Amino acid sequence: MIHLRRGGILAEVLRVESETGLAEALEQEWDLILSDYNLPGYSGLAALDKVRSLGKLVPFILVSGEIGEDIAVQAMRNGANDYLLKSNLARLAPAALLAIEANRTRIAKQYADLALTRSRQQIRELAQHLQTTIEQERAAIAREIHDDVGGALTAVKFDLAWIARHATTPDIAEHAQQAMEAVTMAHEATQRIMHNLRPAILEQGLVAALQWMSDRFAKRTGIATEFRTSHEQMVLSAGVPLVAYRFAQESLTNVSKHALATRVSVDLAQAGGVLSLEVSDNGRGLSPDDLAKAKSFGIRGLHERAETVGGWVDISSGANGTTLILSVPLSGPENGFLDAIAPELSIDTVGTEGDPDDPTAWGTQ
Repeated sequence: MIHLRRGGILAEVLRVESETGLAEALEQEWDLILSDYNLPGYSGLAALDKVRSLGKLVPFILVSGEIGEDIAVQAMRNGANDYLLKSNLARLAPAALLAIEANRTRIAKQYADLALTRSRQQIRELAQHLQTTIEQERAAIAREIHDDVGGALTAVKFDLAWIARHATTPDIAEHAQQAMEAVTMAHEATQRIMHNLRPAILEQGLVAALQWMSDRFAKRTGIATEFRTSHEQMVLSAGVPLVAYRFAQESLTNVSKHALATRVSVDLAQAGGVLSLEVSDNGRGLSPDDLAKAKSFGIRGLHERAETVGGWVDISSGANGTTLILSVPLSGPENGFLDAIAPELSIDTVGTEGDPDDPTAWGTQ
């Protein structure tokens, strides 16, 4: 106590001399434990093991009059913060203050890490909610296009066919035929829009959907597109197929708009509990400036969508083209939480005086 007071530390001190007394004392929160190495029927190293076995992060300083170097090294490996010789107790107060400050810094970091973990979880939940809302809105819009626009176009087409059959002059028949062709094109456009809004092809499975998308992309753009898969059928958890489908859709859209590619490959594989979807092209590649653009929402959207199902996106790009890889673990651990630690100053002396809904769920029918 004298050396602590000389160092400017006014502390609440509790002296214990047995393992039972130590266990009872550890039911409270302490800022520092000072332990003699030699105790009656006990030892400082045993006390240290007891403290750490209980999960207590309180700083621990070992004090002895005859501690050897190997014992000191062992104590530090077991979690002691410092060791002092009784012949040099002038270091006690500075060592105690340093250990307490280091522990409080560690506690502050744990609180910050916990807050960051919770913040990230909230962001994931928000992204999850937004993706759910977006897919539900897309499904609703697709239904309205099908029921209202599609129905109206079909009715107009019947009326135009009647007019063409009953036309009294060739000019009227020709105009009716041209109008029917325009209505047919509009009807095909609504089908394409509905599919983009809500890919019903996914009901046949992810493999079939990606095969269809690759074939359609090749026909529409003229870019040679090859689709490969490790499995003809895949059993995936809810949400994963839609994330993979949207990833491939966005990737191929970027290829057609920016890559200037002549060849694209789409590879789907499931191995080691991870689903991998790779889209590669032989285009001009992405520069670091392209990836660093503040408004690079396409790439950013891929990352955010992958995170909603616990996945991630890897991008590699160079003079020979660009490769985007979506990886989704089909199972994963849950996040834990840190225990809170009380910050009030106190010292325990042993033998001395001194931290809803799936985001990619299909919209309701």
